[in-house]
Amino acid sequence: MRSGRMVSRRRRGCRLSAGAVALLLWAAPPADSPVADAAMRGDAEAVETLIARGADVNIPQGDGMTALHWASERADAALVRVLLDAGADVTPVTRIGDYTPLHLAARSGSAPAVKALLEAGSDPRAVTATGAVTPMHFAAGAGNSEAVAALARHGAGIDARESDRGQTPLMFAAANGRVDAVRALLALGADLTLRTRVVDIVDLAAVDREAGEARDAVLEEFRAQAEAPRTWRPTPEQVRAAVRAGHEVQRSRMQAASDREEPEAAPDAFPGYTGLVSAQGGMTALLHAVREGHSETVLALLDAGADIDGVSGGDHTGPLLMATINGHFDLAMTLLGHGADPRIASDAGATPLYGAINMYWAPKSRYPQQQAYQQQQTTYLELMGALLEAGADPNARLTRHLWYMSYTFDLLRVDTQGATPFWRAAYGTDVEAMKLLVAYGADPSVPTMKPPERRRRDADAEDPSGLPPVPVGGPGVYPIHAASGVGYGEGFAGNSHRHAPNGWLPSVRYLVEELGVDVNARDHNGYNAVHHAASRGDVELIHYLTEHGADVMAVSRRGQTTADMANGPYQRTQPFPEALALLEGLGAHNNDNCVSC
Repeated sequence: MRSGRMVSRRRRGCRLSAGAVALLLWAAPPADSPVADAAMRGDAEAVETLIARGADVNIPQGDGMTALHWASERADAALVRVLLDAGADVTPVTRIGDYTPLHLAARSGSAPAVKALLEAGSDPRAVTATGAVTPMHFAAGAGNSEAVAALARHGAGIDARESDRGQTPLMFAAANGRVDAVRALLALGADLTLRTRVVDIVDLAAVDREAGEARDAVLEEFRAQAEAPRTWRPTPEQVRAAVRAGHEVQRSRMQAASDREEPEAAPDAFPGYTGLVSAQGGMTALLHAVREGHSETVLALLDAGADIDGVSGGDHTGPLLMATINGHFDLAMTLLGHGADPRIASDAGATPLYGAINMYWAPKSRYPQQQAYQQQQTTYLELMGALLEAGADPNARLTRHLWYMSYTFDLLRVDTQGATPFWRAAYGTDVEAMKLLVAYGADPSVPTMKPPERRRRDADAEDPSGLPPVPVGGPGVYPIHAASGVGYGEGFAGNSHRHAPNGWLPSVRYLVEELGVDVNARDHNGYNAVHHAASRGDVELIHYLTEHGADVMAVSRRGQTTADMANGPYQRTQPFPEALALLEGLGAHNNDNCVSC
């Protein structure tokens, strides 16, 4: 009837805007699927009236949704039975995704609808076109144990894997904290040891790059053959040919990778983001539950025999570390109380102890950091103390920078390879954490490791620092540099770094006066603590360091004096006039090389 009114208005000369027409078309139910339209609205009375008038219950809407799909989606078991009694077909699938009514009933968590559809002959093993997800996956994710049991009775795969990551129904249930579904699946014999697919990020990036080059080569060949190469635009057929070429490269490379028994060694060069991530996946159901912080589900899995120290297949992160780096400190304490080993480290050398301090002082980043730690009863210091009491190594070092410390857009310009928990506490200017770690044997003299260097324009320039060269893997940045402001004169650390409020001077004072560290220690770039304090304009700390013998005349490997570091050494880093005047007054030379002036 709405369609008819729109036509009559047009006949009277009323002009509707394109937006108004679109709105009316969207609001108006299509005329060719009245039963599906009524089911979509949840209007059971209209559905029954249409059935009584002889309407076809199987006519789908444009996207393939039938009335049975909609009743299943709405978890309306009564309407599902009405439609089945009226001859509704259980086999149609949606145009996008190939969802059957059973998929939607399972996803909605309606056991009565699931049972009715199974009794009517629905296929419990049907898979969607996107991800090959089964009704059992959806039922597990929705958490309905009765639906899970009904599907199992009709032959659904308990350990079926979806095609994207290889997740099982148990993983769906665990990740969503569906403890009843977890217990039901375990009672049915679900395998606790199964893992998701491991993805080699470095290899995947190389495959994508080669596929892109193959596509570009095909398109370039078409361009060269065109009559007017400058104005040439590919036809749909040419685009498809280029895409096929890319897919062929991907297939051949992935096949070659699957034939290798061991992954190819990573090149000895600056790793970049993909090299830091290295590999992902290999997650068990327990790791899924831990990552999301579902304590009750975690306990159910442990009671069923899940390995409390079972690490992921990708980067070998264990449950205790997984809980810690995601800010689930209460759950980490629970795992520790159940015997989790605090010494297990990931491939990057991350331990739960390092993860606790790193999580609490996580830098601000363009991708949001985990904030779960703010809702915990357990503080990071309490967790650190418990980990140390349980035997955590306070001197365990990272073997590479953690990709999740600040994600892909790293503003810190600090590579934490080789960092210890004490170093990380110093970088957070967290004196209380530093003292806790020292009480358990932390070595305050351990620096990070010098990383492979990015190529710089001045890479071949003479080193005026007078310091011997430091090899890759040699001493990088010491705790006193971390506590005085490393990175602030080398990037945009000031926009990202988080640390204890007013912690600069107290942390440096603790290092110097109580631990006896060298105020003139130089990092791998030749900076001393005064350089870093100057890059922040920290007059108070400059005074303290110089009073304790710090050399204001030190020159970095790039030729920067301490005064230069207070004079805008990096783009958009403004000079600090007071600090600059102080350093010049102490004899430091100002080369007037302000980058941001």
